[in-house]
Amino acid sequence: MTLHIPFDNSYSRLPDRFFARQAPVPVARPELLLLNRPLARDLGIDPDALQSPEGVAVLAGNAVAEGSEPLAQAYSGHQFGGFSPVLGDGRAVLLGEVIDTHGNRRDLQLKGSGQTAFSRPGSDGRSPLGPVIREFIVSEAMYALGIPTTRSLAAVATGERVRREDLLPGGVLTRVASSHIRIGTFQYFAARRDTEGLQILTDHVIARHYPEASGALDLLKNVMARQARLVTRWMGVGFIHGVMNTDNSTISGETIDYGPCAFMDTFDPGTVYSSIDRLGRYAFDKQPEILGWNLAQLASALLPLIDPDEDAAVEAAQDAMNGYGDLLHAAWMEVFRAKIGLVTEQPDDVGLISDLLSAMARGQADFTNTFRALANGTARDQFLEPDEFDQWDSRWRARLNDEPEAAPLSERLTAVNPAIIPRNHRVEQAIVAAMEGDLSPATRLFEALSRPYADPTDEVRDLIRPPTAPERVQRTFCGT
Repeated sequence: MTLHIPFDNSYSRLPDRFFARQAPVPVARPELLLLNRPLARDLGIDPDALQSPEGVAVLAGNAVAEGSEPLAQAYSGHQFGGFSPVLGDGRAVLLGEVIDTHGNRRDLQLKGSGQTAFSRPGSDGRSPLGPVIREFIVSEAMYALGIPTTRSLAAVATGERVRREDLLPGGVLTRVASSHIRIGTFQYFAARRDTEGLQILTDHVIARHYPEASGALDLLKNVMARQARLVTRWMGVGFIHGVMNTDNSTISGETIDYGPCAFMDTFDPGTVYSSIDRLGRYAFDKQPEILGWNLAQLASALLPLIDPDEDAAVEAAQDAMNGYGDLLHAAWMEVFRAKIGLVTEQPDDVGLISDLLSAMARGQADFTNTFRALANGTARDQFLEPDEFDQWDSRWRARLNDEPEAAPLSERLTAVNPAIIPRNHRVEQAIVAAMEGDLSPATRLFEALSRPYADPTDEVRDLIRPPTAPERVQRTFCGT
């Protein structure tokens, strides 16, 4: 069976300083572990052809498909607040772009595909298999939750070991994205005072993602609005990204980089899982603030294009950034009003929502299960001491009486509050089993997560249960 990938590349036609042409580095014994067949069909690629030896060779980086123009993208980034002028794809290669069956342009990238011109000294450019399995499961769960995200087409075992603290089996992920252009991509050209490159990049991004934007300032406002919606939707499902560096903030408004990410079990607004976030910079409740900080770096990078007069550019960019708080508040209220079944707006709604979250934190309630249980009247069971919830419940019921007739409350609640999320302990269990050669936990979890809002069947009820004390995952790792 002949593999055909309908490449239609645009980024590779940009000037050479935007990237380094780079073929992926072959691996020893590639083995296809997971394939997202529906996504393959959506991309116009025959999934059976991807499973053939020819297809697996491409997914592993052992062969370059016809029409592919592999390259490693250049970008900079603030990592935990410190600026790195050159980062780039140090362990990833963009194979090219396709126009999917819906007419959308999508990147195909191999992650863990070997050293590139941007690899750090001593880096092998590889990925352990564990983070590959994690990203495959969690990114597809995010897609099923309806949250903008990069996606995963395939996970391949390399038949090689990579050295981290220990020797670990290696893997390669095929990632799909609207693009891999980041805030850090703009910072790369701004740091070099390459105004021409900045203009070329801006024109490319507007044409690709924001055709309604009229220039650099309008682009900033559009990115700001899309990212504000994204971060509030993360918070609506208890998601903690864990490494919100500017090189991990996409211009498209998609979630990217699932290294140390995690979903909360017991609600605590200060929750941190990432092992490298030692100061809690990217804690759950800090994410909106950090996003604003990242967007300010984008605004700074765009200044030369906003106005040739620096003072005028700064004033215009600051005026735009001053609107971030209102955008964020509106997006947050939209998400959390829906989570408690409200379809109209009242001034006291913010207090009602905040009081529930405070009660959840004090009562050590499970984030996902509490909101889901609002639909069947059992949410109080999630609280160690339910008296505070009972008081809130009376206020909530009174507020619901002010709502106009709409869809039944239980339908409204179950439509936005998932029953199942990729809980950390279940993801870790799937990873451990996969590295021992058993893919059944990973495939079972992947299939269950594809229907997060459906009423759970007995077959998946165990995946909804919060972890016991010995099962708790306290730290997640980047996997680089």
